[in-house]
Amino acid sequence: MPVPKRKTSKSKRDSRRAQQKLSVETASFCPQCKSPKLPHRACPKCGTYKGREVIPLDAEKKK
Repeated sequence: MPVPKRKTSKSKRDSRRAQQKLSVETASFCPQCKSPKLPHRACPKCGTYKGREVIPLDAEKKK
């Protein structure tokens, strides 16, 4: 098996790990009910996406 010839320095190791950070997802607001939602997803409160109702909330309430 291959073995490293030299010890990896702290600088080299840390600069490689700098790319592995977590990013915060930005929240957008629903144009219908103004509640925060994730971008490019249907609103969980009113069930609309791009001005159309895609999730009928009446069916969920009957369950």
